Amino acid sequence: MTCMFCFKLILAYEGTNYSGWQIQPNGTTVQELLQKKIAIILREDVTVTGSGRTDAGVHAYGQAAHFHTEKPIDIHRFKYSLNATLPRDIRVLEVSEVPHTFHARYSAIGKIYHYHLTCGPVQDPFKRFYSLHVPEKLDIALLKCGAACFVGTHDFTSFANEAYKGSAAKNPVCTIKRLDVVEHKRSIRLEFEGDRFLYKMVRNITGTLLEVALKKESVDTIALMLQQKDRKCSGQAAPPAWVIPDAGQLLT
Repeated sequence: MTCMFCFKLILAYEGTNYSGWQIQPNGTTVQELLQKKIAIILREDVTVTGSGRTDAGVHAYGQAAHFHTEKPIDIHRFKYSLNATLPRDIRVLEVSEVPHTFHARYSAIGKIYHYHLTCGPVQDPFKRFYSLHVPEKLDIALLKCGAACFVGTHDFTSFANEAYKGSAAKNPVCTIKRLDVVEHKRSIRLEFEGDRFLYKMVRNITGTLLEVALKKESVDTIALMLQQKDRKCSGQAAPPAWVIPDAGQLLT
């Protein structure tokens, strides 16, 4: 019987140049590059499983992944070799051997997503790849009130793309433990923490919250959107390039 080893990776990547995490028929992805580089180092094909998918252009800091191999690994040398061969916008922060029962997605007890906004008439050029510029004045009180409406356990069908297939079709019920509005000078960070998130759920919620904060939509309509279970009734999705998932902190 072949002895199999399981290794966990904690990753950070700047997603501007990639078509998201998952391998796609057209476009370079983070998963694809990791598998190719690991195969070269180990001289063995592996499948790298991530804690979740990220959309094209989305960044990550602390995303967990795992893979199995037939070979024991010197984790320090392996980490050095992997970072030396990967593009500079993808870094492996940690490598550790874990039990065979570990699974990057199923062992996760929670996930955190941050969505960054730059406020004011002029976009900060140093944040242009990492924050959505909102030149109009946002009503912060309404933004916080709207965010509170999403906290708790709800059916999020109205805020999930592909609601009739994939994870949303199997189980659209998620629990958002907190949705904090963190204010900084000329910027705002939305912090989502939950047990799981559906496809484009964070972006769709953010788009609706922006409509509320811009007084284009009432806070009271959020409860109705959740009840209707129809993606067409909720707000337009916010752009993808400014969602930064951080899953590594909350893994078992």
